[in-house]
Amino acid sequence: MQVEFILYVADQSRSTAFYSALLGYPPTLNVPGMTAFSLGGCKLGLMPETGIARIITPVLRHPSDAQRAPRCELYLVLQDLAEAMVRASMAGALIVSEAADRDWGHRVAYFADPDGHVIALAQVKHE
Repeated sequence: MQVEFILYVADQSRSTAFYSALLGYPPTLNVPGMTAFSLGGCKLGLMPETGIARIITPVLRHPSDAQRAPRCELYLVLQDLAEAMVRASMAGALIVSEAADRDWGHRVAYFADPDGHVIALAQVKHE
C-alpha cells in the first residue's frame, strides 16, 4: 500500500512554492493539476480546488467553501525544530501557536499554510 495525502489548494503554484520552502526540497511531481512531495513513507499531494470540484460537486460542497477553516493537520516530526521554524517563517507560514512542550512528549509549533491548513512542526523532547 502506498499512502498519499492530498490537500486541496486555491493556487497550485503558490502552494508548491510554499511547501518547497517549508520542506527545504522540490516536489517529486509538479504537473498541471497535481504536485507531490515525498515525505519518507508517504506523499503529500497538492491539488487545485477547481480540479477536485469537478469530481466531487454537487454531491459535496466546493472545497473553496471551506477556505481558511482548519479541517486537517499535517504533523511533521523533525530532527531540528528550530531549523524547520526558520523555513516556515521564510515560506510565509502564519504562526498559530509558538513552539511549546506538549503533554505527548513533543515540542511543537503550529502554523497555517496559505489555504489555512494546519501544519504542526514537532520534535521529540529529550529529557
